[in-house]
Amino acid sequence: MSGIAIGGLIFSGLMLLLVLRVPIGIAMFTAGAAGYFYLTDGQALPLLNFLKNLAYARLSNYDIVVIPLFLLMGQFATHGGLSAALFRFVEAFMGHFKGGIAMAAVGACAGFGAICGSSLATAATMGQVALPQLRRFGYSGALSTGALAAGGTLGIMIPPSVPLVIYAILTQESIGKLFIAAVLPGLIAMVGYMLVVKIMVTLRPASGPAGPRVPWSERLGATLHVAPVLLVFLVVIVGIYGGWANPTEAAAIGAAACGVLAVVSGGMRGRGVVDSILGTAQATAMIYLVLLGADMLNTALALSQMPVELAAWVQASALSPMVVMVAILVIYIFLGCVMDSLAMILLTIPIFYPVVMGLDFYGMSSTDKSVWFGILALMVVEIGLVHPPVGMNVFIINRLAKDVPLVETFKGVVPFLVSDFVRIALLLAFPSISLVLVHNLQV
Repeated sequence: MSGIAIGGLIFSGLMLLLVLRVPIGIAMFTAGAAGYFYLTDGQALPLLNFLKNLAYARLSNYDIVVIPLFLLMGQFATHGGLSAALFRFVEAFMGHFKGGIAMAAVGACAGFGAICGSSLATAATMGQVALPQLRRFGYSGALSTGALAAGGTLGIMIPPSVPLVIYAILTQESIGKLFIAAVLPGLIAMVGYMLVVKIMVTLRPASGPAGPRVPWSERLGATLHVAPVLLVFLVVIVGIYGGWANPTEAAAIGAAACGVLAVVSGGMRGRGVVDSILGTAQATAMIYLVLLGADMLNTALALSQMPVELAAWVQASALSPMVVMVAILVIYIFLGCVMDSLAMILLTIPIFYPVVMGLDFYGMSSTDKSVWFGILALMVVEIGLVHPPVGMNVFIINRLAKDVPLVETFKGVVPFLVSDFVRIALLLAFPSISLVLVHNLQV
């Protein structure tokens, strides 16, 4: 049996387990262990020898420490009320425009994503902050929930980003390069979502009425309140790109700074500290379990030679590299119907990465190609957070806006999905969008 056939059987078993609602980490581990057992002629000893080193080999990686630190930074920001300061800041400058409060929600999502790294946390936190204001000024349910669900995806587009850290670990790529490469696409995503809001309120003015104009004194006050949050972001980002701190050290500084700010601002007390630590521990444990499951699965696939055979088949097929890339992105979109973003990255990168690296795109170097593909994969994974039938961000926002039917929320998301597809097409046609800062800053 060929490696591709064996890999197909392993994937079929994985999908069956997912249909049976087995958690993704356990499902990947079970399918991988079964495949490994089969490929070693049904002998238990090789599998047991591999398992005794699996957890240590993965979790002793120094780079992986950055995940709980960025998660802790986001937890402190959430429980410390820093999200409210971000929203008030953007609303003070944009709320008096038609659709301005929805635009402010998108901008605040981008700002919160810069200190969080999780789309689900960004959507949940900013939904609690922005929905009352959107309701107060009579915004339509579709526009309110659609803007917040789409804006939540900026949590992983604007660095720091947990999926990008996972991609870097899987591909041995530089975390700093991936973070800086995501900045321009993330800003383009934010501006694109704001343009969508502008178009929607132009076509239907009643869906997003303008709020009152805020005096400059209040704008100054809002700026002063948000300045510490922006300072934390600058310290983390400049620390990484300035060369005086690696991503793990910068994440530790950012987490500590967010914790101090949350306590000093009065937004977090002892219970909030405990909740932040527990929330970080739970999220980290979930991610690490999924990582271990992915390692087991990917080892079985590597043993089957499926990635190598697939890459060789694609190269021999004479298909255009761009056709192959589009096909990979379409697969990601379909996978988004049944998986979350982290699972998609862990499951597919070991298979698709060798294929992409074996093709020629615009004569790019291997490093540029690796970074470009990482940003493309991140953007398509982001779409999975808002498109039906799963759309985790949609369900989170809809749970907060109980008076808005789920169908209305999905309708509200559709225009933002159009913006996503336009952005992906731009990045496919012009890879320099994600590479220009990497080259100029010499990350």
